[in-house]
Amino acid sequence: MMRSCLPAALVAALFGFAVPASAQNPNQDFFVPGQQQQQRPPAATAPRPAQATRPQPAPQQVPQQQMAPDQEEQQAPVQLSPRVQLPPPPTLPDLQRGPSPPASVLGVIGVPDIMRASTAAQQIEKTIGERREKLNEDAQKEQAAWRDMQQALANDRSKLSPDQIRARERELQDRITKAQRDFRERGAIIQQAAQYGLAQIERTLVGLIQRVAESRGMNIVLHRQQVALNVNEFDITAETIDELNKVLPSVVIPPDGALPPEMAAAPSGPAQAQPAAAPAKPAAAPAAAPPKK
Repeated sequence: MMRSCLPAALVAALFGFAVPASAQNPNQDFFVPGQQQQQRPPAATAPRPAQATRPQPAPQQVPQQQMAPDQEEQQAPVQLSPRVQLPPPPTLPDLQRGPSPPASVLGVIGVPDIMRASTAAQQIEKTIGERREKLNEDAQKEQAAWRDMQQALANDRSKLSPDQIRARERELQDRITKAQRDFRERGAIIQQAAQYGLAQIERTLVGLIQRVAESRGMNIVLHRQQVALNVNEFDITAETIDELNKVLPSVVIPPDGALPPEMAAAPSGPAQAQPAAAPAKPAAAPAAAPPKK
């Protein structure tokens, strides 16, 4: 049954031969535009004069020296001459019979459902969401301050000297650069706090899945998304949720603006912290108004 599903090209590559196009469709006829399609004459009759005297252009061939060696290997399979004989195969040693694995007892689990029902995961989502919302609000306030400074500079440009204009433009640019760096550092710290809390859930969840599976006599646990069909007796998601909420109702989250303990002890500062995912960057700073001529 599986053999019939193999395409013809794959079968030809496996067995080292190619099926010509004429053999695949022996009844194929040719159609010439502007002429009526005529029936194919019998095999014994001679070809028509018009077709016999019509010159046929010679097929264009690619010189072999212009083809790379790797392309030649990809286009044509390597075939040995019928006269070439391979050396004798190596003798395969006999292996000692090892212990047989136990009979498989399967179980399934839905990790996304566990994370949605986990009180510790809900705590992380609420705390980190509030910190990210505050970061976005501060970024919007800072952007409004940039626009006010830019508008004030545009209004006072005619009253200021060139040196004063350059000084105020430099002040605005320095403030924008510092604010963007601070927002990136705050976003990285928030992301690290989220990862710190999720790592605590993951560490506990791995041990709980093993305990619950052993209590049910299961030795293989698959993700529910990998199983097309199962019965409820195989699913240990609900039991794992109950045990997780009992063992780990909440997690330790670093205070706002603080790194996790192991990162705070490292010599690198907040600016060098590498977040697991790129934090949301504030909107680009408004372009400075061009000087009036």
